Amino acid sequence: MIGTRKLLHEIEAQMVDHNIKMGRDQLFDLLRFHGLLIRRRKRGVRTTDSFHWLKKYPNLIESLKLTAPEQLWVSDITYVKTIEGYSYLSLITDAYSRKIVGHTLHPSLESKGCLEALAIALEARMDEDSPLIHHSDRGVQYCSGAYVDVLLSRKISISMTQNGSPYENALAERMNGIIKSEFFPRRCYQNHKEAKKAIAQIVNTYNTKRPHSSLDYMTPTIAHHMQGEIPKRWKPRKNNRPVINQSEDENKLN
Repeated sequence: MIGTRKLLHEIEAQMVDHNIKMGRDQLFDLLRFHGLLIRRRKRGVRTTDSFHWLKKYPNLIESLKLTAPEQLWVSDITYVKTIEGYSYLSLITDAYSRKIVGHTLHPSLESKGCLEALAIALEARMDEDSPLIHHSDRGVQYCSGAYVDVLLSRKISISMTQNGSPYENALAERMNGIIKSEFFPRRCYQNHKEAKKAIAQIVNTYNTKRPHSSLDYMTPTIAHHMQGEIPKRWKPRKNNRPVINQSEDENKLN
């Protein structure tokens, strides 16, 4: 699935070829009439336990301006339904390019799933020497000694949310919403193995096929090789919530 604005951008050339004139609002109405609009998902499983004794870290990304990939990674965990129960998807996303650089679907909420996603992201890292911040919530998985030790050993700065507000990790929350709402809304897989295979395909499709309005309608894979400010295709809202400058409006939650 894809959002209506992005869909309009993708089909503009075909519409011109067939002499079809249709704006964004008309396309919204057409999709609504045929029941094709994406329904907002409801949060059903709690994946964050921040009430623990492990060390928490300060938020380092307030008003951070991004100019290139691999300056900031954001991480979060969401769930995937299977007939056998829930599986848990750990995502690491590059905040500049929106590319998912590491992911793992694990059958439990233990930190092993997050560590596997982190290992994948580190393996694919383009520049080991560039300064990098890893931002997450204060969940026990990200505060665990094993996870923190890996970040510190690679000289990656650790940043965490402070008050539990989802807006403090808005891009990671947004990524969860995109993957679940656009690619497998209300889907219940047969088992963990089937879900893991499907998630791998979904991540590849997201990275290589899905355009972003905050990336001038480029895909994350293409944007991951860009430098400097990328033009946006949306008008920012006026509000007081904290954001990362490079990704202000696209970070809105589902």
